[in-house]
Formats: sequence, C-alpha cells, structure tokens
Amino acid sequence: QVQLVESGGGLVQAGGSLRLSCAASGSIAAHNVMGWYRQAPGKQRDLVAAITSDGSTNYADSVKGRFTISRDNAKNTVYLQMNSLKPEDTAVYYCNANFLRGFSTYNYWGQGTQVTVSS
Repeated sequence: QVQLVESGGGLVQAGGSLRLSCAASGSIAAHNVMGWYRQAPGKQRDLVAAITSDGSTNYADSVKGRFTISRDNAKNTVYLQMNSLKPEDTAVYYCNANFLRGFSTYNYWGQGTQVTVSS
C-alpha cells in the first residue's frame, strides 16, 4: 500500500506563485512515475506534469514555462512549483504515483489540495 499526502495549496492572486508538495510512503517501486493532475468543477481530471524516477519530465501545454515539477528520491517527495498563476489554474490538484511491480500496474492518488487563483 502507498500513501500520498499533498500540501501547499491555497489562495493566491493572479501572477502569484505556490509550491505543492507530495510525500509518498509505503511500498513504492524504485522505478516509478509521479505526477500532478488537476480537476476543476464540472471538468475531467487532467495531467498537469509528471516526472519519472530518473528525472524525465512531461508537462501539459497550458503550464509549460510556468510550472516546474521536481522530486527528491531520498525523501520520496515530488514538488510542483507554480509561477505566474492564472485564474484558469484554479482546481483541486491531485498527486499520483504509478509503477510496475512484476506484471501488475499500481496507481495511487492523494486526497487532493485546493488551489484558487483570484483575478
């Protein structure tokens, strides 16, 4: 079992910054992908950014150049630095961990943290 605990959400004015953290505990494979997704009211949950255990990254087009994902493997923690925030970034942000173990795929979610950007 894997637990993901997010922190760092809140209310910020447009143009401001926030940093989200997600600490993973439990039996997580060394080779994994951790990511951040977001879901606005009435919309589907979409990928924001992801990072592999060796540091390769992937970003949604809407956040490229503004958001940076990083990780500390020693702490099993992934971060999302969000700069130049826009009202359309308002959503619940979810941490995700995905990995293979044997022939099975495991996928875990955090409880979510609210990010609200005021105009």
